[in-house]
Amino acid sequence: MDYATFLAAKTQIGTDSGFDPVYMPDLLFPFQRDIVTWATRKGRAAVFADCGLGKTFMQLAWAENVARHTCGRVLILTPLAVSFQTVREGAKLGIEVSHCRNGLDTGAAQIVVTNYERLHHFRPDDFAGVVCDESSILKNFDGETRKAVTEFMRRRPYRLLCTATAAPNDYIELGTSSEALGDLARTAMMARFFMHDGGETQRWALKGHAERDFWRWVCSWARAIRRPSDMGYDDDGFALPPLEVRSHIVSAAAPLDGYLFDMPAVGLQEQRQDLRRTIDERCGMAADLVNGHDLAAVAWCNLNEEGKRLAKSIRGAVEVCGADPEEFKEEAFAGFVSGAFRVLVTKPTIAGFGLNLQHCAHETFFPSHSYEQYYQAVRRCWRFGQKNPVVVDMITTDGQADVLANLNRKTEQARAMFDSLVSFMWREMVVQKTTGYAKKEEIPQWL
Repeated sequence: MDYATFLAAKTQIGTDSGFDPVYMPDLLFPFQRDIVTWATRKGRAAVFADCGLGKTFMQLAWAENVARHTCGRVLILTPLAVSFQTVREGAKLGIEVSHCRNGLDTGAAQIVVTNYERLHHFRPDDFAGVVCDESSILKNFDGETRKAVTEFMRRRPYRLLCTATAAPNDYIELGTSSEALGDLARTAMMARFFMHDGGETQRWALKGHAERDFWRWVCSWARAIRRPSDMGYDDDGFALPPLEVRSHIVSAAAPLDGYLFDMPAVGLQEQRQDLRRTIDERCGMAADLVNGHDLAAVAWCNLNEEGKRLAKSIRGAVEVCGADPEEFKEEAFAGFVSGAFRVLVTKPTIAGFGLNLQHCAHETFFPSHSYEQYYQAVRRCWRFGQKNPVVVDMITTDGQADVLANLNRKTEQARAMFDSLVSFMWREMVVQKTTGYAKKEEIPQWL
């Protein structure tokens, strides 16, 4: 490798490469127009918008602007089975979107959508822009896939990341998004804003005096919104229905040898053993709850054996597991959305990102240590656009007390992180009311 090639491999295009929007769909809400306008002018940006706030509409509008401005193509990467939803949403906006599986098809539209797993079929030079839908899913892929996505995006002048759960319980993961957009690398971000405890270098904490500067820096390339009022708009039409989380604790048929009753599992190994020895009880409880009505439901599982037992004991269920062909997964998800199947049995790692399942208002869930999986799974149904109260049945055991405590801790930590991001974003914006709409303009702090 010569020196010029080495430099080209390390080069990032500058931080700002945007332009004024040349297209804006009439169907967008005012807050969505603001975000699209800002992201288009930025060129490379991240949109952390909660579930149901129209991320697909916004990324399609952004992609159409890039396609018209550059006369080039834009690639939208989505989780499995979300591609068909993107095509359908594009039709609502009058935007032509082509779903390509194995590279560019002859006559493909300027906006092309595919799954993350099929990225290797496409060439970066064929696209002027790239959108990562549900970008937080990247950390669930192996290192090679994650590297491939980052490398694919690295030299594209226009990039957009969209997710509802950016770094839900780890601020440092924001560095991954920053690096993908061509801003600070993750290691540079850590050196500037964080410090480690001196003992375990894996434990990093935000420097106290750097908190304000850290969030101002994040706000320079990201916009976070949980509801329209976060940007000064009315929340009319964006009120979530009631959410009822019901806890169910089941016990194993017999305690462990040498014990009179079950004790809390200590450590991951004991927790896994506890889950496996209570599969019958937990799956039986979930099946009874879902079979107690004839409405649509999602039964989330974590183990393959859980999925098999749930699918066998629940009426009208279809199971989607990791070993299934991609075509079957897409057909099963589409069939559940259309009503061909009453119940979907799958894992949060498979269907917990991107799918709009607001026709369903009942979920059963076996909790794990992952807050993001829990949040995303619940928000498949409990999202803006859901018209009915949503019931989530959390089914656990006596031995999983530490798991629930850890999940609750991560929930509070995630809420604090997002509150900080929204708060600092708001401080960096000035709201001016014009012609009945709120106009946002970024200005220097001293003004």
